[in-house]
Formats: sequence, structure tokens, C-alpha cells
Amino acid sequence: MALLMDPGAGGPLTESEKADLDAIAAIKESAAAEYKEKGNRLVKMGRSHYADAVDCYTKAIAQMEPLPPPPVPSPDASVLFANRAHVNLLLGNHRRALDDAARAVQLSPSNVKAYYRAAKAAIALGLLPEAAAFCRLGIEQDPANEELKKLLAQVDAQQSEQDRHRAKVAQAVSAAKDIVAAIEKRGLKLGKAAYQELTGVKKPKLDEQGVLHWPVLLLYPEVMSSDFIEDFPETDTFVPHLDVMFSESSPPLPWDDKHAYTRDAVELYYQAGIGTVLSKSEILKILLEGTMDSKSLPESLLDEEDGENDDGKSSTITSSDKGSVKWINVKEGKTLQEVLQHKDFIIPAIPVFFVVSRKSTFYREFKAGNWSSP
Repeated sequence: MALLMDPGAGGPLTESEKADLDAIAAIKESAAAEYKEKGNRLVKMGRSHYADAVDCYTKAIAQMEPLPPPPVPSPDASVLFANRAHVNLLLGNHRRALDDAARAVQLSPSNVKAYYRAAKAAIALGLLPEAAAFCRLGIEQDPANEELKKLLAQVDAQQSEQDRHRAKVAQAVSAAKDIVAAIEKRGLKLGKAAYQELTGVKKPKLDEQGVLHWPVLLLYPEVMSSDFIEDFPETDTFVPHLDVMFSESSPPLPWDDKHAYTRDAVELYYQAGIGTVLSKSEILKILLEGTMDSKSLPESLLDEEDGENDDGKSSTITSSDKGSVKWINVKEGKTLQEVLQHKDFIIPAIPVFFVVSRKSTFYREFKAGNWSSP
């Protein structure tokens, strides 16, 4: 038997040559069937045999090559690709499973199992539009197929949820960008968060009138106790807030046994000229913290926020007064915005002010520069 022959060479085939080719085709077909059945048995034997099953289906496919070019159908080869796709799905090889299932569909558009497996692999890869398309094509072939209908409903539900999530992300990013722009417009410097163990993750908000509303932390350095103002509009002065906090009708601070912290005696300070100024992209990260998973953010988002004069890196500013702490007294009649715009004020994520009392013995120590924040 002339097993090595070129059927296109030397003119028409003789009857003997045709018989030889038919015999070779029968041998290859038989071998493919044996590999297929062995692969099916291995799949039933469990996960430890899946790799061998894939190998059997691959050998079976090799016996059927060369495969006919599209759109010429090959149902037997389609089954082999669909079977291998099934095992790759079980192994978690989703990209290989999708490629095999798509090839199975190409070789036999009526192979409904191939559509189902292609859809499953596409879902695992996060390719929901492709998954929906495979489901719909499969249902066209078998309108009564409940499994494909159920899978399509799941895909549609996931797509709707994904669309809602993307809209939420876009809304959060837009709001955060507006705040970044407002901070930049006012010439404010934002730094790394401090005392977050006291406040949790807090962020400024921008209202419809374009006013920034800041959460403000008040620290009492004498005892390192704290108060917190949840909403301090930048247009407010400090006077009304202090009037409420230290009014005669308000109870004294629980640790202020000598009642030193009265409205007429308290002063506010902030630490200036020291800290790390964040880039726009870093500020954006802070504003989005806790709002969403960072993986949800568009890859180009942070790059877009860094302009020509912003390389996306932090810069450190330290006091020019060697080793000493620079404290700035807050003028109560100024607005929060005016205070924050001081050239040496680096806001540690949210404004932090230190409250001292002229009636306290601690006041002299503080004014002498003998106290520094921990």
C-alpha cells in the first residue's frame, strides 16, 4: 500500500491509489474515534485525568487534519473541539476553552453544546457581550434549549449590573475631578492624611454652588483629645463654630477640670511649612478611597489628571526654621478658605487645627515651642 503519495501529482488517481487513500482515511478515522472515546473515559474518571483527556482530544483532532476551510462543515471535528473546550473549562483554561468552542461552532453551526461552552468561557473571561452573542446564536439553532436561555438571562443580569457599576464609577470619578479642580483653583496644597485613626476616611465635598465643605479635626494638644466638625463650609469663619462649641450653655470638656477652655480663652493654631504635597493624581486616589475598588478605575484616569506641571509625584516641604515647629495662629474672623490658602499650609487630607487655652498652664509651654505633634 502506497501510504506516502501526493494525490495531486501525476494525473488522475488509479483505482488502486484511490483504494489506498480510502484505507488511510479509514485508519485515521478509526484512530480519531479511539482517541475520542479514551478522552471521554478519562473525563469521567475525574480531575486528575483531565490533562490526559485534553491530550487524547488533541491527538484525535490531529488524525482528522487537514480540516476543511470555512464554511465547509465537519461535525465530527466540531465534537472533538467542543469536548476539548469542555475539559479546558473544567481546568479553568478559559481562553483555550473559548478558542476551542468557537472553532467547534465554525466547524458545525448546529453544535449547540459548543455555543453553550463558548458562552461559559466568555463569561469567565468577563466578555459579556460575546457570551450573550453565543447564547443567542445557540438559541437560534435550538429555540427550546432552556440551559442557553437561563445562561442568557444570567449574562443579561451581569451586563446590567456592570453597566450600573460603570455609571457609578463615572459619577464618582467626575465628582472627585471636580473637587480636585476646585482645590487647584483655590491654590490649596493637600498632603498625606494625619490622625486618620481619629476620624476615619473623611473627604471634602463640593456643593451645587461650588462651595467646598470640609470635615475639620480639632485637637487639644494638652491632652491629645479631639473634636470633629463634620461639615465646615469654606465660606464660614471660625467664629460661629467656636461660639457653639464653647458657649456658656455647653458642658465643659470632660478632662478640663479647671474650666480653662472657655470661649474667651481658646486659640486655634495649625502647623505650617512641613509635609508632603500630593500631586493631582494622588489627591484623586484619596478622594476615591473607600468609594470603589481601584481596579474599577479606568487605566488612563490618573495619567490624565497629571498636567504639564504635575509629574504625578509628591513633593516634600519642610520648615525653614531649622528643626523647629512653625505654628500659625488662626484669625477667627477669617474664612476657612482664607486660612487654608496660606502659602505654608499643607492640609493633611482634611484641615487639622490645634486648640489651646490662654488660661491653661500648658499654653506657655506650647507658645515657647516646647511641644510638637506626635
